[in-house]
Amino acid sequence: MGSWGFLSNHGRVLLHLAHDPGMRLRDIAASMGITERSAFGIVTDLTGAGYISKHKDGRRNHYQIHAHQPLPEPTSRERTIGEFLALLAGPAAAADLGQPPREEGHR
Repeated sequence: MGSWGFLSNHGRVLLHLAHDPGMRLRDIAASMGITERSAFGIVTDLTGAGYISKHKDGRRNHYQIHAHQPLPEPTSRERTIGEFLALLAGPAAAADLGQPPREEGHR
């Protein structure tokens, strides 16, 4: 496959945090092939837009995704971040976000 993808880095960071809310920025950056500074900037963007919040847990950060927030694309305002993550991250992540699991065959 080429050097492009369907998800932006912002969406990919959200997916990482849906799977592991305590994931370190350096681990996110390494798994995505970006710098830690870029990962920090993305988390800052997501926090500023109200999609996530950050809480200290000892020396580490713990991130909470605000699943009720609408997707940022104007054509997708009826969909939420939680629905997006439930679709891509699977039932376990959906349960962690308080979303009902998607039924097979429904789109």
